[in-house]
Amino acid sequence: MTVLALDIGATKFAAGVVRDGVEVHDVRRVDVPPSGVWEACAGLLREVAAAAGDVSAVTAVGIGSAGPVDVRIGVINPLNIPEWKSGFAVVEAVAALFPTATVRLAIDGACLALAEFHVGALRGVANALAMTVSSGIGGGIIEDGRVVVGRTGNAGHIGHIVVPGWDVPCACGGVGCVEAVASGMSSVRWARSQGWTGDTGVQLAAAANEGDEIAVAALHRSGTALGQAIASASALLDIDTVVIGGGFAESGALLWDPLRAAVREHAGLQYLRELRVLPSRVTHGATLVGAAALARSEDLV
Repeated sequence: MTVLALDIGATKFAAGVVRDGVEVHDVRRVDVPPSGVWEACAGLLREVAAAAGDVSAVTAVGIGSAGPVDVRIGVINPLNIPEWKSGFAVVEAVAALFPTATVRLAIDGACLALAEFHVGALRGVANALAMTVSSGIGGGIIEDGRVVVGRTGNAGHIGHIVVPGWDVPCACGGVGCVEAVASGMSSVRWARSQGWTGDTGVQLAAAANEGDEIAVAALHRSGTALGQAIASASALLDIDTVVIGGGFAESGALLWDPLRAAVREHAGLQYLRELRVLPSRVTHGATLVGAAALARSEDLV
């Protein structure tokens, strides 16, 4: 009996074998290609399943995907994968690979929330928001100890909260979404428009910590927008804890200080006085861990 977890990210696919509850082993990754996207993903799944033993022995697959998603019909529409932007029936495709397996799908933010709740900073926390700040921005909601997925599976997709004072067009078709302002990719685009010459969020954070003025301004801009979005979401959800993970969230104090300052400025209601904003403890592979939990049991959502 073999259980697999699959992470469909904006730039990479990752897959592994689930053992010992929600632990993921034998993880393999592949870049998302500009075309032939499903072929790359399917090849990765076959490789992981074969390395675990018998492909025919796969009994369950948990999928965490960049959004939007529609869990009712098993379709994903990742904004940063053009070939799938109009919709890809991923559950049906994975089920065709592993005909005897149960296939479950959730948005990556819900998987992050599951991971944090099981093995991370949200253990023992009943009501919270988990966020991922990387090439995009997503999130998942914990309410009374379970992940809330909403009507279509997109509950907690905080990347498309509109933040005040920003008129940046978003890939979703809206304007001023926090993802369009504060994600790693968006921050790099802004910094390059100001004359910075790097290419990635990691490079941007490194430049900021070395004193590059444009990079420092980019991280301050991103942190401020993130704090505004967090304050709004926390007021709406009546939560006391927000956990933030993802590669760009590891940029350090130059991102986190303006983030926390914006939370303090905007989260002024009495019931938000105890609001905590914490870094993730599941620093790598959180979506995979959440997908593993999802593969084990659908009662978690």
